[in-house]
Amino acid sequence: MALERRKSSRRLLDPVDRVTEVLFGLIMVLTSTNTLSVATAGGAEIGTMIIGALGCNLAWGIIDAALYVMGCLNERGRELLMLRALRQPVSPEEAGRLIAENLPESLASVLSPNDAEAMRQKLVRLPEPPPRPGLTRDDARSAAGICLLVFVSTFPVVIPFLFIGEVRPALRLSNAVAIAMMFACGYVFARYTGLRGWPTGLLMVAIGCAMVGVAIVLGG
Repeated sequence: MALERRKSSRRLLDPVDRVTEVLFGLIMVLTSTNTLSVATAGGAEIGTMIIGALGCNLAWGIIDAALYVMGCLNERGRELLMLRALRQPVSPEEAGRLIAENLPESLASVLSPNDAEAMRQKLVRLPEPPPRPGLTRDDARSAAGICLLVFVSTFPVVIPFLFIGEVRPALRLSNAVAIAMMFACGYVFARYTGLRGWPTGLLMVAIGCAMVGVAIVLGG
């Protein structure tokens, strides 16, 4: 819903959005670090891997931010279409359907015809909406935040390669850091969704590792 998007924009992404962006960045960087050959990799290969991981996450951060902006425009456009439709002569049943389509399912299921009509009257009395959907400064800040989260999530995973000369221990520490971050993502996700913390954290680690494996196998 547009209301949810606006709330998210004011807070520069809610905690669950932040978790998903960090998890996405972790999966992308692990796809790069775990394709490094332990037996043959040297300094040049490690440097190339680090630059590639940073560049890949920056590119995907920009793409994800662009998709976020498109989502904002889509939701605001749907809201404008609903408002314009409600301003036209419509039956109470049609008005109720239009309003229910833009509400969460739990709220739409208890929306009575009288409630829908009261909402329609209030929406009709609103000022004339703009001719087309637009973006706000908060949208730009949230998009930049998305890009930054995906990009910054790369650094903790690649730092071991900068300070440990041998590839094998560096890779082990890198993977340990990534697993800890995945677990933290799952724990925070559980906190804001009503799930149990430790099981959700472990499940997030399993899902993240499985996604990394799929990406590596499929050449991602």
